[in-house]
Amino acid sequence: MNIEIISVGKLKEKYLKQGIQEYLKRLSKYAKVKVIEIADEPTSENMNDHEVALLLDKEAERIQSHLSPDRKLIVMAIEGKLISSESLAKQINDYATYGASKVTFVIGGSLGVSDKIKQQADALISFGRITLPHQLMRLVLVEQIYRAFRIINGHAYHK
Repeated sequence: MNIEIISVGKLKEKYLKQGIQEYLKRLSKYAKVKVIEIADEPTSENMNDHEVALLLDKEAERIQSHLSPDRKLIVMAIEGKLISSESLAKQINDYATYGASKVTFVIGGSLGVSDKIKQQADALISFGRITLPHQLMRLVLVEQIYRAFRIINGHAYHK
Protein backbone atom coordinates (compact mmCIF):
# COMPACT_ATOMS: atom_id res chain seq x y z
CA MET A 1 0.00 0.00 0.00
CA ASN A 2 1.11 3.55 -0.74
CA ILE A 3 0.33 6.20 1.84
CA GLU A 4 0.83 9.92 1.47
CA ILE A 5 0.57 12.43 4.25
CA ILE A 6 0.09 15.96 2.99
CA SER A 7 0.70 18.40 5.80
CA VAL A 8 0.47 22.17 5.80
CA GLY A 9 3.46 23.84 7.43
CA LYS A 10 7.10 23.05 7.90
CA LEU A 11 8.10 20.76 10.73
CA LYS A 12 10.59 22.65 12.89
CA GLU A 13 11.01 20.85 16.20
CA LYS A 14 13.80 18.27 16.26
CA TYR A 15 11.98 15.95 18.67
CA LEU A 16 8.94 15.78 16.37
CA LYS A 17 11.14 15.08 13.35
CA GLN A 18 12.88 12.28 15.25
CA GLY A 19 9.60 10.72 16.37
CA ILE A 20 8.14 10.84 12.87
CA GLN A 21 11.29 9.35 11.36
CA GLU A 22 11.16 6.49 13.86
CA TYR A 23 7.56 5.63 12.96
CA LEU A 24 8.24 6.00 9.23
CA LYS A 25 11.10 3.53 9.61
CA ARG A 26 8.82 1.09 11.43
CA LEU A 27 6.09 1.57 8.83
CA SER A 28 8.44 0.78 5.94
CA LYS A 29 7.87 -2.96 6.35
CA TYR A 30 4.11 -2.51 5.87
CA ALA A 31 3.67 0.34 3.40
CA LYS A 32 5.42 2.91 1.29
CA VAL A 33 4.88 6.24 3.05
CA LYS A 34 5.60 9.67 1.65
CA VAL A 35 5.27 12.91 3.61
CA ILE A 36 4.62 16.08 1.62
CA GLU A 37 4.97 19.47 3.30
CA ILE A 38 2.85 22.28 1.89
CA ALA A 39 3.83 25.88 2.58
CA ASP A 40 1.48 27.57 5.01
CA GLU A 41 0.20 31.11 4.68
CA PRO A 42 1.08 33.71 7.32
CA THR A 43 -1.72 34.33 9.80
CA SER A 44 -2.59 37.04 12.26
CA GLU A 45 -4.76 37.01 15.34
CA ASN A 46 -7.27 39.51 14.01
CA MET A 47 -8.20 37.87 10.70
CA ASN A 48 -11.85 38.08 9.69
CA ASP A 49 -13.82 35.19 8.18
CA HIS A 50 -13.19 36.37 4.62
CA GLU A 51 -9.43 36.57 5.17
CA VAL A 52 -9.42 33.10 6.74
CA ALA A 53 -11.34 31.69 3.76
CA LEU A 54 -8.88 33.25 1.31
CA LEU A 55 -5.94 31.84 3.26
CA LEU A 56 -7.47 28.35 3.36
CA ASP A 57 -8.18 28.52 -0.38
CA LYS A 58 -4.52 29.32 -1.12
CA GLU A 59 -3.42 26.35 0.98
CA ALA A 60 -6.09 24.21 -0.71
CA GLU A 61 -4.59 24.99 -4.13
CA ARG A 62 -1.24 23.70 -2.91
CA ILE A 63 -2.82 20.58 -1.44
CA GLN A 64 -4.85 19.98 -4.61
CA SER A 65 -1.70 20.02 -6.74
CA HIS A 66 -0.56 16.86 -4.91
CA LEU A 67 -3.83 14.92 -5.00
CA SER A 68 -4.08 12.17 -7.56
CA PRO A 69 -7.47 10.92 -8.76
CA ASP A 70 -6.66 7.28 -7.98
CA ARG A 71 -6.43 7.68 -4.22
CA LYS A 72 -8.66 7.48 -1.17
CA LEU A 73 -8.60 10.81 0.64
CA ILE A 74 -8.82 11.06 4.41
CA VAL A 75 -8.85 14.56 5.87
CA MET A 76 -8.02 15.14 9.52
CA ALA A 77 -10.67 17.51 10.85
CA ILE A 78 -11.74 18.30 14.39
CA GLU A 79 -15.38 17.98 13.28
CA GLY A 80 -14.67 14.63 11.60
CA LYS A 81 -15.90 11.25 12.74
CA LEU A 82 -14.30 10.19 16.01
CA ILE A 83 -12.50 6.93 15.37
CA SER A 84 -10.51 4.45 17.38
CA SER A 85 -7.22 2.87 16.39
CA GLU A 86 -9.10 -0.30 15.51
CA SER A 87 -11.51 1.66 13.29
CA LEU A 88 -8.63 3.30 11.44
CA ALA A 89 -7.06 -0.12 10.93
CA LYS A 90 -10.33 -1.47 9.54
CA GLN A 91 -10.71 1.50 7.20
CA ILE A 92 -7.17 1.12 5.83
CA ASN A 93 -7.61 -2.63 5.50
CA ASP A 94 -10.96 -2.20 3.72
CA TYR A 95 -9.40 0.21 1.25
CA ALA A 96 -6.64 -2.29 0.50
CA THR A 97 -9.09 -5.20 0.26
CA TYR A 98 -11.29 -3.40 -2.25
CA GLY A 99 -8.47 -2.28 -4.53
CA ALA A 100 -7.41 1.13 -3.24
CA SER A 101 -3.65 0.91 -3.20
CA LYS A 102 -3.11 4.60 -2.44
CA VAL A 103 -4.41 6.47 0.62
CA THR A 104 -3.74 10.16 1.16
CA PHE A 105 -4.13 11.83 4.54
CA VAL A 106 -4.34 15.62 4.80
CA ILE A 107 -3.45 17.66 7.88
CA GLY A 108 -4.31 21.33 7.62
CA GLY A 109 -2.45 24.27 9.05
CA SER A 110 -3.24 26.26 12.17
CA LEU A 111 -6.60 27.36 10.72
CA GLY A 112 -7.66 23.93 9.48
CA VAL A 113 -8.46 22.70 5.98
CA SER A 114 -10.51 24.39 3.27
CA ASP A 115 -14.02 23.09 2.64
CA LYS A 116 -12.89 22.60 -0.97
CA ILE A 117 -10.59 19.80 0.17
CA LYS A 118 -13.01 18.42 2.75
CA GLN A 119 -15.69 18.05 0.06
CA GLN A 120 -13.37 15.76 -1.94
CA ALA A 121 -12.63 13.54 1.05
CA ASP A 122 -13.68 9.94 1.27
CA ALA A 123 -13.60 10.39 5.03
CA LEU A 124 -13.23 13.18 7.58
CA ILE A 125 -11.76 11.76 10.75
CA SER A 126 -10.78 13.03 14.16
CA PHE A 127 -8.67 11.54 16.92
CA GLY A 128 -10.55 13.62 19.49
CA ARG A 129 -12.20 16.93 20.08
CA ILE A 130 -9.05 18.48 21.48
CA THR A 131 -7.04 20.86 19.33
CA LEU A 132 -3.51 19.68 18.59
CA PRO A 133 -0.84 21.79 16.93
CA HIS A 134 -0.69 20.62 13.31
CA GLN A 135 2.98 19.71 13.73
CA LEU A 136 2.19 17.42 16.67
CA MET A 137 -0.77 16.01 14.73
CA ARG A 138 1.66 14.76 12.09
CA LEU A 139 3.46 12.66 14.72
CA VAL A 140 0.18 11.37 16.15
CA LEU A 141 -1.08 10.44 12.68
CA VAL A 142 2.09 8.58 11.70
CA GLU A 143 1.97 6.67 14.98
CA GLN A 144 -1.69 5.79 14.44
CA ILE A 145 -1.02 4.58 10.89
CA TYR A 146 1.77 2.39 12.26
CA ARG A 147 -0.55 1.12 14.99
CA ALA A 148 -3.20 0.38 12.34
CA PHE A 149 -0.80 -1.83 10.40
CA ARG A 150 0.20 -3.63 13.59
CA ILE A 151 -3.49 -4.31 14.28
CA ILE A 152 -4.12 -5.43 10.68
CA ASN A 153 -1.22 -7.87 10.95
CA GLY A 154 -2.29 -9.25 14.32
CA HIS A 155 0.60 -7.87 16.32
CA ALA A 156 0.22 -6.90 19.98
CA TYR A 157 1.27 -3.25 19.71
CA HIS A 158 -2.29 -2.00 19.95
CA LYS A 159 -2.77 -3.18 23.53
